[in-house]
Amino acid sequence: MDFSELTNWGGIFLIAILLAGMMVATMLKNNIPFLKKSLIPTSVLGGIMLLVISEIVRVCTGDYLFELSIFGADGYANLEVITYHCLALGFIGGSFKISEKKITKERAGEVFNTGVTTVSTYLLQAVLGLAITIIASLIVVDIFAPSGVILCLGFGQGTGQAMIWGGEYENLANGAFNGGTEFGLTIAAMGFLCASIGGVIHLNILKRKGKLPLRKSGNGINETVEGKGEIPMQGSIDKLTVQIALIVIAYALAYAVMYLLGLILPGMKTTIFGFNFLIGVLSATLIKTVLQFLRKKKVIKKQYINNFLMTRAGNFFYDIMVVAGIAAIRLSLLQDYWGVIAIIAVVGLVVTYAYNRFVAKKLFKGYAEEQFLAMYGMLTGTASTGIILLREIDGDFITPASDNLVYQNFPAIVFGLPIMLLLPYCAKQPLNTMLILFAFLIVMNVILFRKQIFRRRKKAQQ
Repeated sequence: MDFSELTNWGGIFLIAILLAGMMVATMLKNNIPFLKKSLIPTSVLGGIMLLVISEIVRVCTGDYLFELSIFGADGYANLEVITYHCLALGFIGGSFKISEKKITKERAGEVFNTGVTTVSTYLLQAVLGLAITIIASLIVVDIFAPSGVILCLGFGQGTGQAMIWGGEYENLANGAFNGGTEFGLTIAAMGFLCASIGGVIHLNILKRKGKLPLRKSGNGINETVEGKGEIPMQGSIDKLTVQIALIVIAYALAYAVMYLLGLILPGMKTTIFGFNFLIGVLSATLIKTVLQFLRKKKVIKKQYINNFLMTRAGNFFYDIMVVAGIAAIRLSLLQDYWGVIAIIAVVGLVVTYAYNRFVAKKLFKGYAEEQFLAMYGMLTGTASTGIILLREIDGDFITPASDNLVYQNFPAIVFGLPIMLLLPYCAKQPLNTMLILFAFLIVMNVILFRKQIFRRRKKAQQ
């Protein structure tokens, strides 16, 4: 192999420009007051910068930035591959984290309610997104009617799922939804902007009214690089290497599971591989459980998982996912959809804000503001976006809001799975899917507000 050939360097240049975009974005955020106050994630800013540069390159040369030969044969396909894999790797990193805290009955109820809130917000976003695109397809816009369901993927689950199903719908539409992948990526990018804009506005309103809670314990970050009983930071193998190894092994196990499921259910192979993040979470949980069991039985003497480094590794993959996902957008492919995208984004912002604000006030007494900001940030961007907003008022995570984001994954997965299973059906029957999702939304809200509903009924009977 001739390593002087440019073709052998395309992947390195691709990763380098993504990281360079984030580095430049970091410097801009640290030196420009407006950007520093905006709370826009650095990865989002870096992605937007690369998107703008790509458009400038297209105007000057006729080719988009990542179509240049320096990035390999198909730079945009590689960006989509990076986005797809980093979604799962980020989820896996978060799933490996270990908590020593005991969950009380009251806390278990709050975690459960957080998971139900997550799924209810997905459903609300999906129903309204579908309503918009179904109506638009009937009136004037030449758009694929089921595409509105991507609102709950782009806002609720982030860049990876929006890209995967945008591309899947583009294939299923048989030429009626060109630019489906870009459509999904753009909805996700809009979600991050909504998180930043809505979060800043909300924080400023609280500050103006003198209601901005600032919880500080003075303890600083509550996760250590080398906890008691853990492997050393620099032993025979670097501690960070161990964390990366666990993440990659879990993902390889997830692939094996998806491959076997694909053999058993060949008609659902694409759908199964669309669940890479979910199966990755399950494989990580299995490996973590085995390691904890072996340590309890004294088979292994040291703790191999470190929460601090797992968080850093997971956030690294999320950052790469976001910057790659936004950079992969080709604006010219969306020229027929901008009006619908704008409407979907505004509706997504308003309903996500209003619904989560209402739920936080009703069900999370004592830390409603913290719970709202964490959930609003997560359900317009990612869990990392929720943490960014939460840190503005609860920098040391004194309230349970940050833990709720972690533990809610399990009830959210259980209740959210039917939504994912409906996505292929939605491509064929968008109206029926919307009605099913609406009925599911009602059921989820009955579960969420079960105490209030049945308490009133009990009082009425008395």
